[in-house]
Amino acid sequence: MSDRLSPLHRIHEDAGASFTDFAGWRMPVRYSSELAEHHAVRTAAGLFDLSHMGEVVVLGAQAAEALDYAVSGRMSALEEGRAKYTLLLADDGGVLDDLIVYRTGADRFLVVANASNRELVASELARRADGFDAQVFDESDDVALIALQGPKSPEILAEVEGLDVTDLEGLRYYRFARGSFRGHEVLVARTGYTGENGFELFLAPEAAPELWEAIAETGAGSGLLPAGLAARDTLRLEAGMPLYGSELSRAIRPAQAGLARTVDLTKEDFVGRLGVEPPADAPVLVGLAAEGRRAARAGYPVLADAEGGDPIGEVTSGALSPTLGHPIAMAYVPPAVSAAGTQLFVDVRGTRIPASVVALPFYKREA
Repeated sequence: MSDRLSPLHRIHEDAGASFTDFAGWRMPVRYSSELAEHHAVRTAAGLFDLSHMGEVVVLGAQAAEALDYAVSGRMSALEEGRAKYTLLLADDGGVLDDLIVYRTGADRFLVVANASNRELVASELARRADGFDAQVFDESDDVALIALQGPKSPEILAEVEGLDVTDLEGLRYYRFARGSFRGHEVLVARTGYTGENGFELFLAPEAAPELWEAIAETGAGSGLLPAGLAARDTLRLEAGMPLYGSELSRAIRPAQAGLARTVDLTKEDFVGRLGVEPPADAPVLVGLAAEGRRAARAGYPVLADAEGGDPIGEVTSGALSPTLGHPIAMAYVPPAVSAAGTQLFVDVRGTRIPASVVALPFYKREA
């Protein structure tokens, strides 16, 4: 049962959104058409409510060292004003969550966690910071998060009345700037989860409705639409971005998901270091592309041939790609059949559909 409401809930209701339970939150899954919302993000802009995400602050003289020990990447090398994608690993190297870490000061970091893992991330970071001169605070209830994504997002954001951001035009990918909106502090990050150009804006919950409405009004003539979780899922799938609970889990090591780059093995010690390397025969994540209109979904079996035999893998996410016009999926399969061009089959409700292994991402925006 959903018992948590976003500070933007009334706006979503007024816009006619359909809702779903997501990690204990009642969140908009779509407003009118998820297809229209998806295309709006690819061609113009989409506005997303991400207030369910977790925001955990790590601060103190040894905050950087504490995070170096706590997560897979080297956060001490992160410059102030920049962000980095990293992983929180279990002792055996399995993925507990994927995170974005922003260095907001010399001794202060903002860690953004998935909604379903907020409490786990906060408690694990606190436990791992023990012994360091660092403190951990879960500030999720004090932060709202709005994402503006799409090729027209820079021009829309630049025109929002009352939003003042230092050098918004010069803000580069995985960097952030501080600003204000009608008397409220705003952190504007050039990050996102759609594969498009865009921004994520962190601010106080009480200011979020006014900012949402200001962005929506500014972008109305440019094709901007509010977008829900359904469109967000097909967008991130096309962009080959893993979702915790689908492509990432406690049972998956980073290298299996194509995320070996997020692990800095030059660090002497960090949680999960000893178990981070998967067995040589461990399944790996691949992209699958098929023809026709019948899309594979999470849990569908992957097979080596059309005639018979046991499944060799499983789909983790799949959809009929709105942008590409054909079915796409991500799946874990044995390394021996993971090369691009390999012909496999997916059991779609009893019918074995041919699917080719393709490199991820399926879609990449023009620079």
